Amino acid sequence: MALLVVGSVAYDGIESPYGRVERTLGGAATYFAVAASFFTPVHLVGIVGDDFADCDAAIFRGKKIDCEGLERTAGKTFFWAGKYSENLNDRTTLTTELNVFADFKPKLPEKYRESKYVFLANIAPNLQRDVLQQVKKRPKIAALDTMNYWIERTNEDLRETLKHVDILMINDAETRQLSNEHNLLRAAKHIFNMGPSTLIIKRGEYGALMVDQRGVFCVPAFPLEEPHDPTGAGDSFAGGFMGYLASIGDKSDASLRRAMVYGSVLGSFTVEKFGLDRLRTLKLKEIHARARHFAKLTQFKL
Repeated sequence: MALLVVGSVAYDGIESPYGRVERTLGGAATYFAVAASFFTPVHLVGIVGDDFADCDAAIFRGKKIDCEGLERTAGKTFFWAGKYSENLNDRTTLTTELNVFADFKPKLPEKYRESKYVFLANIAPNLQRDVLQQVKKRPKIAALDTMNYWIERTNEDLRETLKHVDILMINDAETRQLSNEHNLLRAAKHIFNMGPSTLIIKRGEYGALMVDQRGVFCVPAFPLEEPHDPTGAGDSFAGGFMGYLASIGDKSDASLRRAMVYGSVLGSFTVEKFGLDRLRTLKLKEIHARARHFAKLTQFKL
């Protein structure tokens, strides 16, 4: 079952205690699409400039990623640069150059409008809503990511868009900001009243939390000796999560829980190297092996 993602395709400059890269392929939609493509075909919608290199586009061609919706236009591709602290938990943005992304207005190719699974990566809420309106029938699952910028500046637009999605994926600080509740479980109840029936809270090195009407489910972050670069880990988590769900065509509680594990697995591989370097060489058998390792890490008897 093809999975639609709409969001940024970018170049990143990254500095961490483990090294530095001046310019590497990134963007929320890029990480999501590559991660999801291990499980299911992906329809990618984004925009790049005429500086977008063919060698970077090759990562899409080598995966089950349809790029008919990736618009190319005159100008420079979105560029972001940031620096991570010693513990990799804190990040300082050094440069944000929107470039062609500033005028991005997603247009779905006709075949994309049949999508049953939709992920709206972090873009303006009115653009996210416009994408949903271009899809012919309500998706089986529509999920959305957002950030503090949109919560602060376009709160009304965001709340209108949330009425039309099933799953919201944000971090713990954004959860508290959106709900005006410090306790995450009480925050989830507020967010359910806005529209989503499932809230997934991304917590970085502390794993992820899923809350719905059936209860709460937690997954840890996979323990790594030397994570190099957290950039894109949350988007890879989302890609693994949605890619798995689209591949099995089911949204039962058991399926959502397995999707959480596969999301964590993809996020853990992403941080092992800079940018997309680890995902470029990753094999499906490695993903399944780490998922089994996750099961051993969390299994116990009473």
